[in-house]
Amino acid sequence: MNLNQVTLPVKDMESASEFYRKLGFTQIVDTPHYARFECPEGDSTFSLSLMAENFSNGAVIYFENRDLDEWVSDLKAKGIEFEQELTNEPYLWREAILRDPSGNKIKLYWAGENRKNPPWRIEKRA
Repeated sequence: MNLNQVTLPVKDMESASEFYRKLGFTQIVDTPHYARFECPEGDSTFSLSLMAENFSNGAVIYFENRDLDEWVSDLKAKGIEFEQELTNEPYLWREAILRDPSGNKIKLYWAGENRKNPPWRIEKRA
């Protein structure tokens, strides 16, 4: 089993699509109500869906990058604003927090081996 994609709700497709392209993603679908993006590495994609009604999205989307500090610096130079500066978190991830134009919360991070194998890892199966 593999995760195919995550779809985020957006209020303005044009500004949201521009934002994600600025973050470095390649847009592969472009319609007035739906957009899809490829991540620069791997097979992951994510999409945006235009929502006419007001929404509140409590989900957080994480984008991983080995060169996190350089990526964040480059984004700041492009005018991207961060809600939280780069921080070494107690759960062993380094991350920065920002929001897209629709208010969706995004964490840019690097966790290395701790991404899937932190010291407290367990394995439970049915």
